[in-house]
Amino acid sequence: MEQFITTLFNGLSLSSIILLTSLGLAITFGQMKIINMAHGEFVMIGAYTTYVIQNVVAGIVPASMQGIYYIISIPAAFGVTFLLGSIMERLIVSRLYGREIDSLLATYGISLILQQAARSIFGTQGVNVNVPAFLEGGLKIGGCTFSYNRIFIITMVLVCLLIIYFIMYRSGFGKKMRAVMQNRPMAQCMGINSKRVDTITFSIGSGLAGIAGCSVALLGSIDSTVGQSYIVNSFMAIVLGGVGKLAGTVLGSSVIGFCSIFTEKYTSATIAKAIVLLVVIVFLQKRPQGFFVVKSRGLDE
Repeated sequence: MEQFITTLFNGLSLSSIILLTSLGLAITFGQMKIINMAHGEFVMIGAYTTYVIQNVVAGIVPASMQGIYYIISIPAAFGVTFLLGSIMERLIVSRLYGREIDSLLATYGISLILQQAARSIFGTQGVNVNVPAFLEGGLKIGGCTFSYNRIFIITMVLVCLLIIYFIMYRSGFGKKMRAVMQNRPMAQCMGINSKRVDTITFSIGSGLAGIAGCSVALLGSIDSTVGQSYIVNSFMAIVLGGVGKLAGTVLGSSVIGFCSIFTEKYTSATIAKAIVLLVVIVFLQKRPQGFFVVKSRGLDE
């Protein structure tokens, strides 16, 4: 029983990271119809930002206070990837709306460039981020131990999810964003600056990937391909949940995360990935639109 609870907790932790990565994709892919293959590299940039800030803080503050670097890293990673996403949208993505295949090829090229840039700057060997003192150890309940760093990640994901929900469904900007994505010409006729909405929306999605990178940095080594470990699962989570639905992204991430952990426990990592992919394929054969169906006006389709 204790082993089952521990596996369940690890599945929740993995689902949280997939969800945090998927939230950005849910905006760029689900809402904007842009297949951003460089999204994993924004996760990588967020992780490397955490590593750089750790080294900078280590040379400034006393050893007893160096754990503060991680608190600084979260907004810093969001800011760096938000800025890079804004530049990328302005220079490249803004020219590719409505051209899914072209956007896929262009962003894939950008992902290769960013990976090579990371190798040139940080080397080909992985680097590590030290877990801050306040996240060391774990919470013991009975015979189970729940690590503080994973609890922190789960909490941070819930906070990000609530913020995105508020932005998308309870704010004025969210209404503008959904209006532009559903009917761009009509939104422009209503006086909405669609270019500005596009840039901010894409940048928010990129910034969320940066925060996901902060989470990934706590769990293992960082290298130029660290984002690729999560990007495939994130795409599957969005498609499984229903493209364009926030609730579907949450459910899809949970299914992918728990299936991966439980199948990997009884098989191997490679076989687990194959089984999860098979489950997704079979499900989509029966329900191509995912768990949640996006309702729209017939004349707009």
